[in-house]
Amino acid sequence: MSHYEFEWPIRVYYEDTDAGGIVYYANYLKFIERARTEWLRSLGIEQDTWLAHNIAFVVRKVELDLRQAAKFNAELRVTVKVTKIKKASLVFEQQVLAKDGSVHCQATVLAACIDNQAMKAVAIPEPIISRIQSGV
Repeated sequence: MSHYEFEWPIRVYYEDTDAGGIVYYANYLKFIERARTEWLRSLGIEQDTWLAHNIAFVVRKVELDLRQAAKFNAELRVTVKVTKIKKASLVFEQQVLAKDGSVHCQATVLAACIDNQAMKAVAIPEPIISRIQSGV
């Protein structure tokens, strides 16, 4: 498996914050989702192309550890790293980091590959697996 780690920049907008001016906890899920989408795109995997073939990835499980509040207008980096490839799922470790490298949020995400029409788990297609493993 590739040890390729992807990073995606995020800026905290006013809409991402609560009344106290800090990132509302549920928005970290949006940040890590966007980073996974951009990671796939960086590998040449376009989700809409696979959706046309009834292949989709759905989040089955998320574990979040919110360590430090991020505030309005902060510049953050979101990392994506695949830690396990199974027949029909991927496990990711993700972090939302400050410019100085301190961790705002740590996440473990289990994403399952499904037949979008049947809504059942299916094996991850070989072209996707090979791109993930090669990291290109």
